[in-house]
Amino acid sequence: MKIAFLGLGIMGSRMAANLARAGHEVSVWNRTTATAEAFAAQHPSARVALTPRDAALEAEVVLTMVVDGPQVEQVLLGVDGAADRAPAGTLFIDCSTIGPSAARVIGATLGNHGFAFLDAPVTGSSPRAEDGTLTFMVGGERGEFERARPVLEAMGKVIVYAGALGQGQVVKVINNTVAAVNAATLGQALLAGAGAGADLDALVTVMAAGSGGSAMLDLKATPMRTRDYATLFKLDHMLKDVRLCLETVRSDGGEFEFGERTEAILAEASEMGYGEQDFAALIEALRTDR
Repeated sequence: MKIAFLGLGIMGSRMAANLARAGHEVSVWNRTTATAEAFAAQHPSARVALTPRDAALEAEVVLTMVVDGPQVEQVLLGVDGAADRAPAGTLFIDCSTIGPSAARVIGATLGNHGFAFLDAPVTGSSPRAEDGTLTFMVGGERGEFERARPVLEAMGKVIVYAGALGQGQVVKVINNTVAAVNAATLGQALLAGAGAGADLDALVTVMAAGSGGSAMLDLKATPMRTRDYATLFKLDHMLKDVRLCLETVRSDGGEFEFGERTEAILAEASEMGYGEQDFAALIEALRTDR
């Protein structure tokens, strides 16, 4: 298929690479043109576009993978946006995490222009983006979901239909908040173990083998122990996602107490200067010896 891919960050560059390797005709755009040019140098079949509008001129599918709702709105509906000259029938798929409200507004606007829209945020971080085993949670019309499936399967292993437009975002922000809460709990456990004189190798081994095991234990225990926060998923991006979750839950009169506590921990770590580093750095806000 002819695909426009907008946003070549940590996740987007790897996702677009899998589309190119799968044989799709990919046009790429990035806010920093040099990033798109470097991508095309590695993937000669890709075409560099100078604007989102240029990327979408012949596209059957337009994919966005940027930071937040305002950025998605800008690259799709702003000046030189992809919707300006996209062919009739183009399917727009947003893989960013923007929250359900923004997804519904953007989807409605695109619908007024005659375009279909799916919210399809991902989970799996950069290693799974690299090997094409991401999980997609997709909201929108069921028929458009089936139309998108071959594209999503080139980038992911688990493709889940979550329901109406915006429901992919609901699932995503709750999932990410659970991950953040787990990471905060892991950080406290490691600090508590160290304070009690525990052998942390033994502690981690036992947790991994039993009911204390988790993806966060597998991914974040070593970075937390070594204080190596090389970015797989930026702390500020996780903070944004948790805040979107809390906003969504509160709008329906609900509560997420553990999410609120974790939001405060992430915010403190961000204020300490760790916002651009991996969210494993939230442990720094939990230390009592700083």
